[in-house]
Amino acid sequence: MGKIAIVIGASGLVGQQLVNQLLFHSQFDKVRIFVRHRTRFIHPNLEENIIDFNEFDQWKHLVQGDILYSTLGATIKAAKSKENQYRVDFTYQYEFAKAAAENGVSGYVLVSSMGASPKSSVFYSRMKGELEAAVEKLSFRKCLIFRPSILDGNRHERRVGEKIGLLVSHFLTRVILKKYKPTPVGLLAAKMIRMSVDQSTGFRIVEGLDIFKD
Repeated sequence: MGKIAIVIGASGLVGQQLVNQLLFHSQFDKVRIFVRHRTRFIHPNLEENIIDFNEFDQWKHLVQGDILYSTLGATIKAAKSKENQYRVDFTYQYEFAKAAAENGVSGYVLVSSMGASPKSSVFYSRMKGELEAAVEKLSFRKCLIFRPSILDGNRHERRVGEKIGLLVSHFLTRVILKKYKPTPVGLLAAKMIRMSVDQSTGFRIVEGLDIFKD
């Protein structure tokens, strides 16, 4: 019998690529996604749950499966305040992880960020680090945290600053600052799946350049 994957953040850059790969992966019979709005995914193995992320009691019992992939995130521009960004990037993700652990989900995979640290003076990095520290304490048999550099992929919305950053990063990291090499989202998704279904257990952080290694 195949595995059941759970995904939050399915409509985002990494989440879309991840769901597409999971739907056609031989080890998964079902991909259960939780989203605010209906998506464009169409596949017999897809189960789409449209929820209000703020209403924890309405969805926490539905977080059932084998591996939870957490790719949720918001920019400060979209969130409009640090409080709103923290709610999306920390609270929602932590509550899903907590529900999954309580429901017996054995595997957890989180997309964090390079430089994440609960001691960071930078709000975004500190928030990501706090989430990493919080989910590490939960009762998952396997917990994988990925810290990619700037993500390289096609977004629906325009992010001019990010596109400029990608161009600069591609140029600079060919010569210097190699650890900041942009991370292709397809490669990241494939690595997340491959490491999540192997036989290893325990807690592991996968840093930027390690994502490129076989």
